[in-house]
Amino acid sequence: MNIAVVTDSSACLTAEDCGRWGIEVAPLHVLHDGQDYRVGVDEMPDDLTGATTAGASPAELRAIYRRVLERDDVDGIVAVHISQQLSGTWVAARNAAKDFDGAVCVIDSESVAMGLGFAAIAAADAAARGEDIDAVEAAAVDAAERSSCLFMVDSLEHLRRGGRVGAAAALLGTALSIKPVLHVRDGKLVVRDKQRTGTKARAKLVDAAVDAAGEAKVDVAVHHFAAAERAETLAERLRERISNLGEISVKEADTVLGVHVGPGALGVVVRPYAEETAELSPGSR
Repeated sequence: MNIAVVTDSSACLTAEDCGRWGIEVAPLHVLHDGQDYRVGVDEMPDDLTGATTAGASPAELRAIYRRVLERDDVDGIVAVHISQQLSGTWVAARNAAKDFDGAVCVIDSESVAMGLGFAAIAAADAAARGEDIDAVEAAAVDAAERSSCLFMVDSLEHLRRGGRVGAAAALLGTALSIKPVLHVRDGKLVVRDKQRTGTKARAKLVDAAVDAAGEAKVDVAVHHFAAAERAETLAERLRERISNLGEISVKEADTVLGVHVGPGALGVVVRPYAEETAELSPGSR
Protein backbone atom coordinates (compact mmCIF):
# COMPACT_ATOMS: atom_id res chain seq x y z
CA MET A 1 0.00 0.00 0.00
CA ASN A 2 1.41 3.37 -1.01
CA ILE A 3 0.64 6.21 1.37
CA ALA A 4 1.41 9.89 0.70
CA VAL A 5 1.95 12.49 3.40
CA VAL A 6 0.52 16.00 3.38
CA THR A 7 1.25 18.73 5.92
CA ASP A 8 1.02 22.53 5.93
CA SER A 9 3.50 25.37 5.77
CA SER A 10 3.55 25.88 9.55
CA ALA A 11 5.71 22.71 9.70
CA CYS A 12 8.65 24.91 8.57
CA LEU A 13 9.96 22.21 6.25
CA THR A 14 12.29 23.38 3.50
CA ALA A 15 11.76 22.57 -0.16
CA GLU A 16 14.72 20.20 0.17
CA ASP A 17 13.08 18.42 3.11
CA CYS A 18 9.83 18.01 1.20
CA GLY A 19 11.55 16.80 -1.94
CA ARG A 20 13.65 14.28 -0.04
CA TRP A 21 10.70 12.84 1.85
CA GLY A 22 8.00 13.32 -0.80
CA ILE A 23 5.84 15.49 1.47
CA GLU A 24 3.15 17.75 0.01
CA VAL A 25 2.64 21.10 1.74
CA ALA A 26 -0.57 23.14 1.92
CA PRO A 27 0.18 26.86 2.22
CA LEU A 28 -1.30 28.89 5.05
CA HIS A 29 -2.12 32.55 4.49
CA VAL A 30 -0.87 35.97 5.56
CA LEU A 31 -3.34 38.81 5.07
CA HIS A 32 -1.84 42.30 4.76
CA ASP A 33 -3.12 45.57 3.28
CA GLY A 34 -5.98 43.81 1.53
CA GLN A 35 -3.72 41.20 -0.08
CA ASP A 36 -3.73 37.44 0.53
CA TYR A 37 -0.24 35.91 0.51
CA ARG A 38 0.26 32.13 0.45
CA VAL A 39 3.24 31.02 2.54
CA GLY A 40 5.85 29.29 0.41
CA VAL A 41 4.14 30.37 -2.81
CA ASP A 42 3.92 34.17 -2.87
CA GLU A 43 6.62 36.71 -2.05
CA MET A 44 5.92 38.16 1.38
CA PRO A 45 5.91 41.91 2.11
CA ASP A 46 8.93 43.20 4.01
CA ASP A 47 6.77 45.02 6.55
CA LEU A 48 4.24 42.78 8.29
CA THR A 49 2.87 45.44 10.63
CA GLY A 50 -0.86 44.86 11.03
CA ALA A 51 -0.78 41.50 9.25
CA THR A 52 -3.19 38.73 10.21
CA THR A 53 -3.24 35.07 9.25
CA ALA A 54 -5.62 32.42 8.00
CA GLY A 55 -5.48 28.66 7.66
CA ALA A 56 -5.85 26.63 4.51
CA SER A 57 -9.44 26.42 3.29
CA PRO A 58 -11.40 23.19 2.71
CA ALA A 59 -11.35 23.92 -1.03
CA GLU A 60 -7.57 24.33 -1.08
CA LEU A 61 -7.02 21.15 0.91
CA ARG A 62 -9.56 19.23 -1.15
CA ALA A 63 -7.68 20.19 -4.32
CA ILE A 64 -4.34 19.09 -2.86
CA TYR A 65 -5.73 15.77 -1.60
CA ARG A 66 -7.40 15.10 -4.96
CA ARG A 67 -4.22 15.89 -6.90
CA VAL A 68 -2.16 13.55 -4.71
CA LEU A 69 -4.71 10.72 -4.87
CA GLU A 70 -4.81 10.96 -8.65
CA ARG A 71 -1.23 9.73 -8.82
CA ASP A 72 -1.05 6.15 -10.03
CA ASP A 73 1.10 5.02 -7.10
CA VAL A 74 -0.94 6.55 -4.23
CA ASP A 75 -3.58 4.57 -2.34
CA GLY A 76 -4.19 6.91 0.58
CA ILE A 77 -3.05 10.05 2.40
CA VAL A 78 -2.02 10.82 5.95
CA ALA A 79 -2.54 14.56 6.44
CA VAL A 80 -0.84 15.86 9.58
CA HIS A 81 -1.59 19.50 10.36
CA ILE A 82 -0.98 22.35 12.79
CA SER A 83 -2.76 22.16 16.15
CA GLN A 84 -6.45 22.95 15.92
CA GLN A 85 -5.92 25.22 18.94
CA LEU A 86 -3.70 27.46 16.80
CA SER A 87 -5.38 27.36 13.39
CA GLY A 88 -8.59 26.39 11.63
CA THR A 89 -6.63 24.22 9.20
CA TRP A 90 -7.37 20.91 10.95
CA VAL A 91 -11.13 21.56 10.85
CA ALA A 92 -10.86 22.51 7.18
CA ALA A 93 -8.88 19.33 6.52
CA ARG A 94 -11.51 17.17 8.21
CA ASN A 95 -14.19 18.75 6.06
CA ALA A 96 -12.14 18.27 2.90
CA ALA A 97 -11.36 14.63 3.73
CA LYS A 98 -15.07 13.73 3.78
CA ASP A 99 -15.06 13.75 -0.01
CA PHE A 100 -12.58 10.88 -0.29
CA ASP A 101 -14.33 7.90 1.32
CA GLY A 102 -11.75 7.25 4.03
CA ALA A 103 -8.71 7.59 1.76
CA VAL A 104 -7.50 10.65 3.71
CA CYS A 105 -6.60 10.29 7.38
CA VAL A 106 -6.37 13.71 9.10
CA ILE A 107 -4.24 14.16 12.23
CA ASP A 108 -4.17 17.04 14.68
CA SER A 109 -0.47 17.20 15.57
CA GLU A 110 -1.25 19.38 18.61
CA SER A 111 1.95 21.17 17.64
CA VAL A 112 3.53 23.62 15.23
CA ALA A 113 6.86 24.34 13.53
CA MET A 114 9.16 21.31 13.55
CA GLY A 115 6.97 19.75 16.24
CA LEU A 116 4.71 19.27 13.24
CA GLY A 117 7.57 18.86 10.78
CA PHE A 118 9.14 15.94 12.66
CA ALA A 119 5.73 14.23 12.73
CA ALA A 120 5.37 14.64 8.96
CA ILE A 121 8.87 13.26 8.39
CA ALA A 122 8.17 10.27 10.67
CA ALA A 123 5.00 9.57 8.70
CA ALA A 124 6.87 9.84 5.39
CA ASP A 125 9.55 7.46 6.65
CA ALA A 126 6.92 4.89 7.63
CA ALA A 127 5.26 5.32 4.24
CA ALA A 128 8.61 4.81 2.47
CA ARG A 129 8.96 1.50 4.32
CA GLY A 130 5.63 0.37 2.83
CA GLU A 131 3.58 0.63 6.02
CA ASP A 132 -0.20 0.80 5.75
CA ILE A 133 -2.21 3.94 6.51
CA ASP A 134 -2.79 3.00 10.17
CA ALA A 135 0.94 2.52 10.78
CA VAL A 136 1.81 5.77 8.99
CA GLU A 137 -0.75 7.59 11.13
CA ALA A 138 0.68 5.99 14.28
CA ALA A 139 4.20 7.07 13.35
CA ALA A 140 3.08 10.69 12.97
CA VAL A 141 1.15 10.69 16.24
CA ASP A 142 4.05 9.10 18.13
CA ALA A 143 6.58 11.63 16.83
CA ALA A 144 4.29 14.56 17.65
CA GLU A 145 3.64 13.27 21.17
CA ARG A 146 7.35 12.76 21.89
CA SER A 147 8.45 16.16 20.63
CA SER A 148 8.82 19.20 22.87
CA CYS A 149 8.15 22.61 21.31
CA LEU A 150 9.56 25.69 23.10
CA PHE A 151 9.62 29.38 22.21
CA MET A 152 11.01 32.64 23.53
CA VAL A 153 9.43 35.89 22.38
CA ASP A 154 10.41 39.50 22.93
CA SER A 155 6.81 40.39 23.74
CA LEU A 156 3.46 38.64 24.18
CA GLU A 157 1.73 41.45 22.30
CA HIS A 158 1.87 39.74 18.89
CA LEU A 159 0.40 36.57 20.37
CA ARG A 160 -2.31 38.59 22.11
CA ARG A 161 -3.33 40.27 18.85
CA GLY A 162 -3.77 36.88 17.23
CA GLY A 163 -5.68 35.46 20.19
CA ARG A 164 -2.95 32.92 20.99
CA VAL A 165 -2.51 34.08 24.61
CA GLY A 166 -4.84 35.86 27.00
CA ALA A 167 -4.98 39.65 27.22
CA ALA A 168 -4.16 39.59 30.96
CA ALA A 169 -0.96 37.61 30.44
CA ALA A 170 0.10 39.86 27.57
CA LEU A 171 -0.61 43.04 29.54
CA LEU A 172 1.39 41.78 32.53
CA GLY A 173 4.32 40.84 30.31
CA THR A 174 4.34 44.21 28.56
CA ALA A 175 3.95 46.22 31.75
CA LEU A 176 6.87 44.49 33.44
CA SER A 177 9.03 44.20 30.30
CA ILE A 178 9.05 40.44 30.84
CA LYS A 179 10.60 38.13 28.26
CA PRO A 180 8.43 35.00 28.31
CA VAL A 181 9.43 31.43 27.51
CA LEU A 182 6.51 29.42 26.15
CA HIS A 183 5.84 25.81 25.31
CA VAL A 184 3.16 23.94 23.42
CA ARG A 185 0.94 22.00 25.80
CA ASP A 186 -2.23 20.21 24.70
CA GLY A 187 -1.92 22.04 21.40
CA LYS A 188 -1.84 25.51 22.98
CA LEU A 189 0.97 28.02 23.46
CA VAL A 190 1.37 28.39 27.22
CA VAL A 191 3.73 30.59 29.23
CA ARG A 192 6.31 28.33 30.87
CA ASP A 193 8.65 30.88 32.43
CA LYS A 194 9.19 34.63 32.63
CA GLN A 195 12.48 36.49 32.75
CA ARG A 196 13.36 40.18 32.98
CA THR A 197 15.99 40.14 30.22
CA GLY A 198 16.43 38.50 26.86
CA THR A 199 19.74 36.98 27.98
CA LYS A 200 18.09 35.23 30.92
CA ALA A 201 15.16 34.12 28.79
CA ARG A 202 17.49 32.56 26.20
CA ALA A 203 19.34 30.76 29.01
CA LYS A 204 16.02 29.39 30.28
CA LEU A 205 15.14 28.29 26.75
CA VAL A 206 18.40 26.34 26.57
CA ASP A 207 17.78 24.81 30.01
CA ALA A 208 14.26 23.76 29.00
CA ALA A 209 15.53 22.14 25.80
CA VAL A 210 18.26 20.27 27.70
CA ASP A 211 15.68 19.04 30.21
CA ALA A 212 13.43 17.87 27.37
CA ALA A 213 16.32 15.97 25.79
CA GLY A 214 17.39 14.22 29.00
CA GLU A 215 19.68 11.28 28.27
CA ALA A 216 17.84 10.16 25.14
CA LYS A 217 19.24 10.60 21.67
CA VAL A 218 17.45 13.54 20.09
CA ASP A 219 17.16 15.57 16.94
CA VAL A 220 16.76 19.31 17.46
CA ALA A 221 15.42 22.12 15.30
CA VAL A 222 16.17 25.72 16.21
CA HIS A 223 13.71 28.27 14.84
CA HIS A 224 13.92 32.04 14.57
CA PHE A 225 12.00 34.92 13.08
CA ALA A 226 14.29 37.71 11.91
CA ALA A 227 16.96 36.61 14.40
CA ALA A 228 19.36 34.40 12.44
CA GLU A 229 22.50 35.30 14.41
CA ARG A 230 20.82 34.62 17.75
CA ALA A 231 19.54 31.30 16.39
CA GLU A 232 23.04 30.18 15.38
CA THR A 233 24.34 31.11 18.84
CA LEU A 234 21.47 29.19 20.42
CA ALA A 235 22.23 26.15 18.28
CA GLU A 236 25.87 26.26 19.35
CA ARG A 237 24.89 26.33 23.03
CA LEU A 238 22.62 23.33 22.49
CA ARG A 239 25.44 21.43 20.79
CA GLU A 240 27.52 22.03 23.91
CA ARG A 241 24.80 21.15 26.40
CA ILE A 242 22.86 18.21 24.92
CA SER A 243 24.81 15.05 25.62
CA ASN A 244 23.27 12.72 23.04
CA LEU A 245 22.55 14.97 20.08
CA GLY A 246 21.70 13.51 16.70
CA GLU A 247 20.98 16.12 14.05
CA ILE A 248 20.51 19.83 14.73
CA SER A 249 19.18 22.28 12.16
CA VAL A 250 18.43 26.01 12.13
CA LYS A 251 15.26 27.03 10.30
CA GLU A 252 13.50 30.35 9.99
CA ALA A 253 9.93 30.18 11.25
CA ASP A 254 7.30 30.34 8.54
CA THR A 255 5.66 33.73 8.10
CA VAL A 256 2.34 32.75 9.68
CA LEU A 257 4.12 31.73 12.85
CA GLY A 258 6.31 34.82 12.61
CA VAL A 259 3.29 37.12 12.52
CA HIS A 260 2.20 35.70 15.87
CA VAL A 261 5.53 35.45 17.70
CA GLY A 262 7.03 38.66 16.36
CA PRO A 263 10.55 39.66 15.29
CA GLY A 264 13.35 38.35 17.48
CA ALA A 265 11.51 35.20 18.50
CA LEU A 266 13.45 31.97 18.98
CA GLY A 267 12.21 28.41 19.19
CA VAL A 268 13.57 24.95 19.91
CA VAL A 269 11.92 21.65 19.04
CA VAL A 270 13.38 18.52 20.63
CA ARG A 271 12.47 15.15 19.14
CA PRO A 272 13.65 12.08 21.06
CA TYR A 273 14.22 9.00 18.97
CA ALA A 274 11.83 6.12 19.43
CA GLU A 275 13.81 3.12 20.66
CA GLU A 276 12.86 0.97 17.70
CA THR A 277 13.36 3.58 14.94
CA ALA A 278 16.36 4.61 12.89
CA GLU A 279 17.51 8.20 12.64
CA LEU A 280 14.96 10.42 10.92
CA SER A 281 16.81 13.69 10.57
CA PRO A 282 15.82 15.66 7.46
CA GLY A 283 19.22 14.95 5.94
CA SER A 284 19.42 11.25 6.73
CA ARG A 285 17.49 9.71 3.89
